[in-house]
Amino acid sequence: MLLSSIVASLEHTLMQGDPQIEITGIAFDSREVKKGSLFVAITGFETDGHQYIDQAIERGAVAVIVEKKVEVRAGIPILMVQDAREALAKLSAVFYGNPTADMNLIGVTGTNGKTSITYLIQAILEQAGRSVGLIGTMGSQIKGDAVETRNTTPESLHLQQLFATMRESGVEDCVMEVSSHALHLKRTAYSRFNTGIFTNLTPDHLELHQSMENYFEAKAQLFEQTTEMNIINADDPYGLLLIKRLNDRNAPVLSYGIHPSCDIYATHIQCLENRSVFTAHTPAGEIAIQIHFPGMIYVYNALAAIAYGVSQGISLSTIQLGLHNLTGIRGRMETVYEDAANKVVVDFAHTEDGLEQVLTTIRSFASGRVILVFGVYGADGIHGERKRRAMGKVAGTYADISVVTSDNPKRQNPVRLIHEITRGVKQAGGSYHSFVDRKEAIHFALSQCLPGDIVLITGKGHETTQLLGSTLAPFNEKEIVNAFMTAKNLAGSAIIHSIHAAELDTLEIVRGK
Repeated sequence: MLLSSIVASLEHTLMQGDPQIEITGIAFDSREVKKGSLFVAITGFETDGHQYIDQAIERGAVAVIVEKKVEVRAGIPILMVQDAREALAKLSAVFYGNPTADMNLIGVTGTNGKTSITYLIQAILEQAGRSVGLIGTMGSQIKGDAVETRNTTPESLHLQQLFATMRESGVEDCVMEVSSHALHLKRTAYSRFNTGIFTNLTPDHLELHQSMENYFEAKAQLFEQTTEMNIINADDPYGLLLIKRLNDRNAPVLSYGIHPSCDIYATHIQCLENRSVFTAHTPAGEIAIQIHFPGMIYVYNALAAIAYGVSQGISLSTIQLGLHNLTGIRGRMETVYEDAANKVVVDFAHTEDGLEQVLTTIRSFASGRVILVFGVYGADGIHGERKRRAMGKVAGTYADISVVTSDNPKRQNPVRLIHEITRGVKQAGGSYHSFVDRKEAIHFALSQCLPGDIVLITGKGHETTQLLGSTLAPFNEKEIVNAFMTAKNLAGSAIIHSIHAAELDTLEIVRGK
């Protein structure tokens, strides 16, 4: 494809060279450049792509997009733009033939519930016989086959590549998580969203956005790209604010929540140990719903998925069956170990609100104590410290014992992070223990578990690695839990066997008399 054709609709200044040159690919990472590539120099948080232009050319780049003046050898076409990130999104969409124009794209944004809603919608669509793609925190899927991706929402180039692959594979519907980072960094720009879904907004990522107002505005950008329907949680104050804003747009709004004023709402709600049941009221009628996830957060998540199904004309019986057939989501209220005496649950909860939701849910059915293992890496600065202290207060309020540890400390000092969390636990009057080593923390919690207790491990959920400094180390919490509990049970069996043997010896002595 000629460079002149790719940039035809892009506002730019040709600094040097001839744009009538063939482009065989696009890259923004110099290490991914191949012969014939167009290299887009992006200014990032930690590095600047403009520093790697020479390296990109050496690897075969034949043209470069920049947003600042650079010295490049003669003959190489250099095009200057105002915003290289936005340019990358637009050029990628053009290069791959605007793939989202050929599929039904559903974007889910908000602080909590995005992953669950995408899986619930996927289950409904598959029950309806549709070919579905999924993009999110746990990677991507193309008609059920896993595809590895680097971010919750991939960079615009990788995202358009993925959309193009889905189109070639016959995907009809793609449901994806859309993070505030992605919207802020324009990764989803020039993607056409048929439907946007808003879950809720609670404090998170404030190190990037600096305020809840900015955070909300980042999320709201998704709804500037929707063309057919907006589905909004009307029980959330930011959802109400968004509804007022969206009423002035062409795409209609469908609200969901617990209150009867919502278009889709729930009654007769029961949140049980391993499921939630309720009656869903919709413009298409009422229907009894059962999902295999406990807690009000999952009632809300299911309502969002039901609202989407209804908006697409999918029958209530199909929606009901699709939701019921989804028996679990990895790292979302996932029971990773259970026997007659104990239960261990892993959940991704990594915000103050998310942690409170999962703790209050477990408290509602726990017959014994709730032992919580968690850590918060967050960011440096006041916003990160506030988040850690707030989550500590939630833990101190709702957990019987908090075991505070590391999450993904990256390059931060884990001792300092733990100290900031435990300040919150103490402030709430909670009992706690602390361990820098997360595996040691999990082992300690499991060793304290008495009959009827539930151990809850939060923060990492589905993740199977831990980022320590710059090292990504294997860390599978499900495997760690099961290995420890197996050893604990074997040790217990050995002790019981020894006691029984001693009792028999005593009996023989008595008989000898």
